[in-house]
Amino acid sequence: MPEIGDQLRETRMRNRIDITEVESATKIRAKYLRALENEEWDLLPGTTFVKTFLRTYADYLGLDARVLVEQYRQRYERPPTGQELTPFGTNLGGRRARARRPIVAPWMVVALGAVLLVGALFALGTLTGESDDPGEEAVATATPAPDDAGTAGGEADEDPPARRRRRTSRIASVQIRATGPVSVCLEDARGQPVIRNETLDAGDRSRTFRSRRFLASFGTGAAVMRVNGKSHDVSDDAPVGYEIRRGRAPRRLDEGRRPTCAG
Repeated sequence: MPEIGDQLRETRMRNRIDITEVESATKIRAKYLRALENEEWDLLPGTTFVKTFLRTYADYLGLDARVLVEQYRQRYERPPTGQELTPFGTNLGGRRARARRPIVAPWMVVALGAVLLVGALFALGTLTGESDDPGEEAVATATPAPDDAGTAGGEADEDPPARRRRRTSRIASVQIRATGPVSVCLEDARGQPVIRNETLDAGDRSRTFRSRRFLASFGTGAAVMRVNGKSHDVSDDAPVGYEIRRGRAPRRLDEGRRPTCAG
């Protein structure tokens, strides 16, 4: 079977397509397109972006993207490997292994269960939110931190509806709308992925999410961020990341701060 890069390059040249035309149509930078054709995988941001760019490039050339991505997985992706660890209690060096006592006592199990139950009830009582669009569900909702008791006009002097409105005003709502193939990672204020490296196609849109803050990463520039009712285009200089908060435009992140949704 021909190499992945050779198939891409030969198909492009056979159709007399310049690399700049591919860059304009796919929103993938030319240096990454050349890296795909030369199979220089180390020059690409990561395996997730390699597969996203490869799928987008193959679709543009009319090749079978699924075959090329599967070919990449089989040839170049390293399967997770686990180290074999010597089990506790193994007889080492001919010495007799000592019997180990149970580490966790029964009362500790009961106490841990009670703590987990209280935490679950608290989470159910605090994680709430409604979607901006009908039928959509707010997935990520962060609980705002209480103000200090000594602030002027503190929560103690507010009625419950006023306190609820003040807390709600701190929450940012975000929806991602794709204008072309794009890989998206979106994490809420707790660092939990709400969109875990999903590839959206043109016309797709995510649910509306709510949190105090979001970190977003995009594999291409083919997306629009809808933040509290305002649209913000993703930069064509992708891959790119943003910090999203209420009351301000999305702020671009340095490469080291972009979320990966790997957790």
